[in-house]
Amino acid sequence: MRTASRTIVHSPGDLLDLVGTELGASAPQVVTQRQIDQFADVTGDHQWIHVDVERARSGPFGTTVVHGFLTLALVPRLLADILEVQTFSVGVNYGLDRVRFVRPLPPGVPIQGTATLVSAQPIAAVPGTGDGVQAKASVTVEFADRSTPCCVAEILFRYYS
Repeated sequence: MRTASRTIVHSPGDLLDLVGTELGASAPQVVTQRQIDQFADVTGDHQWIHVDVERARSGPFGTTVVHGFLTLALVPRLLADILEVQTFSVGVNYGLDRVRFVRPLPPGVPIQGTATLVSAQPIAAVPGTGDGVQAKASVTVEFADRSTPCCVAEILFRYYS
């Protein structure tokens, strides 16, 4: 398991100097079967490999597995544990460039996120904000006990001053 670590910057502009830098590792987290079931209810994806515990025991993974998109939904939360921008008016998720679900994630297994800042560039203000920075981080969601990936995503985000 990696030791949790984070990068703290004062303002969005400070990200410009961190391109290529490993930002840190999140604290371990666990996705529960209850969260999987709730995600299935929200999305309507009740495929048995996610929600039918009994049937999944004899399925391809030997257990239920977390929805890939639930794992992906955790990426901003993991990144927030890794990167702190102290002073900004608004921050938004801007999108994704690449996502891969590398290995199935069973419920109850601790995961951690790690992140590297891939790019950062200044962007113009939007009404009600100051100038900003658009950044891209490569975030790996990995099994905490093995440091092997289950999901890799390049997430785009914006911070405005």
